[in-house]
Amino acid sequence: MAAAAQPDITKLRIDRSGAPVRASRRRKSLWLGGAVVAALAGGAWYAAQPHPVTVQATTIVTSYPSQQYVVLNATGYVVAQRKAAIASKATGRLEWLGVAEGSRVKSGEVIARLDNRDVVAQAQSAEAAVRAARAVLLQAQAEERDASAQLKRNQDLVARGFLAQASLDTAQMRADRAVAGIASANAAIAVAEANARNAQVAVDYTVIRAPFDGVIVAKAANVGDMVTPFSSAVDSKGAVVSMADMSTLEVEADVSESSLAKISVGQPCEITLDALPDARFRGRVSRMVPTVDRAKATVMTKVQFDAIDPRILPDMSAKVSFLTQEVTADQQKALLAVNPDALILRDAATSLLVIRDGRVAAVPIARGIRLGDLVAIAGAVQTGEKVVLKPPADLTPGTLVKIVQK
Repeated sequence: MAAAAQPDITKLRIDRSGAPVRASRRRKSLWLGGAVVAALAGGAWYAAQPHPVTVQATTIVTSYPSQQYVVLNATGYVVAQRKAAIASKATGRLEWLGVAEGSRVKSGEVIARLDNRDVVAQAQSAEAAVRAARAVLLQAQAEERDASAQLKRNQDLVARGFLAQASLDTAQMRADRAVAGIASANAAIAVAEANARNAQVAVDYTVIRAPFDGVIVAKAANVGDMVTPFSSAVDSKGAVVSMADMSTLEVEADVSESSLAKISVGQPCEITLDALPDARFRGRVSRMVPTVDRAKATVMTKVQFDAIDPRILPDMSAKVSFLTQEVTADQQKALLAVNPDALILRDAATSLLVIRDGRVAAVPIARGIRLGDLVAIAGAVQTGEKVVLKPPADLTPGTLVKIVQK
C-alpha cells in the first residue's frame, strides 16, 4: 500500500511585514494624544494664572521749593579770593617747618624758618658797630666839654690881659673841633643803626610768617630743601606753603553772555556743591568781571556765600541757581514730589498706587504745595519708587501690573 502524501509545511509562514507599521502608528497616536492633553492642560493652567495689567508709571522724586524761583543755572568752582604762596626773600636751607596741609594759622604766626646763622652773625656785628659808635659819641662829648671849659678859661684870662689872643684862638678851634666830633659821632651812630636794622631785616627774612588768618592748603617744601626765591635752580624751592583765607570763599561761575540780562549784582542765589549734595547754601551775586571770554562767550560772575560752612573747601565744583527772590531755610528743605496725575482722591482722602514687587499697593499720603509741574507729598513712600500714573478706576491693590513706556 502506497505511503500517504505528507503536507508541505514550508509554505505555512506568518507574514509579519505589516506589524511594525501598525505599532508605529499606535505610538504616534499616543504621543499626539499626550501632546494635545499637555497643551490643553497648559492652556488651562495659563488661563487660571493672573495676568498683569499694563499701566503707565511715574517716579517719586526729591524736590526743593526754592527751585521754583530759578531763572538761570550756571556751574563753577569755589575759589578763595584771598590766597597766597608764601616764600622768603632770603635764600637758605629750610631748617624748620611748623605747619602741614590743613593747619590753621593766625596773621603774623611763624610757620617756617630758614638756616640763619650767617645773617644772625652779621646782625650781631652790626649791633656791635652801633655800640662802638655810641662809645665814640661819649668820647666826643667828653672832649667837647673839656674844650668848652678850656675856651671859657682862656676867654677870662684874655679879658684880664694874662693870656695872648693866639691862645684863645687855639682854644676856640679846639672847641669847634669837639662840636664837629659830636656831630660826626652822631652821624656814625645813625649809619651803624641803619646797618643794624638792615642786618635785622635780613634775619627777619629767614623767618616766614603768615600774612593773614587762613588755612594751609599746600606744602611745597620740606625741611632740608633749599629755598631760593626768584630762581629756577635745580632742586630749589620758591614758595614754602600756600594758604587761603577761608572767610573769602566765593563761587566763580561762567554765565553765558546771552543770559546776562537775567542776573544783576546783589541778586539772591542758591549754591549746591557736588561734594555736599544734600546741602544748599544761600548767596548773592557780589560782582561780575567786566570782560567776556571770547573762547567760551561767557562772563565770570562771582557769587559770595551768606554764611561760610566749614565743610566748604577751595576748588569744589559748584552749581549756582540765580533766583528771582530771597528764599527761606524752610524753602530749601527737601520734599517728596510726584506728578499730580498719579494722585487718587476718594472720600476726601488722597492716596497713591505704589508698585512694589510687581503689584500695586495703596498708600495714603498727604498732599502739599505745588512745585512747578509736580506736587509735594508726605507719607510712607520714598524717593525713587514707581507709582501708577492715571490709575484706572477698576485697578485694585494687589493687582499684578506691568509698566509700559509712554
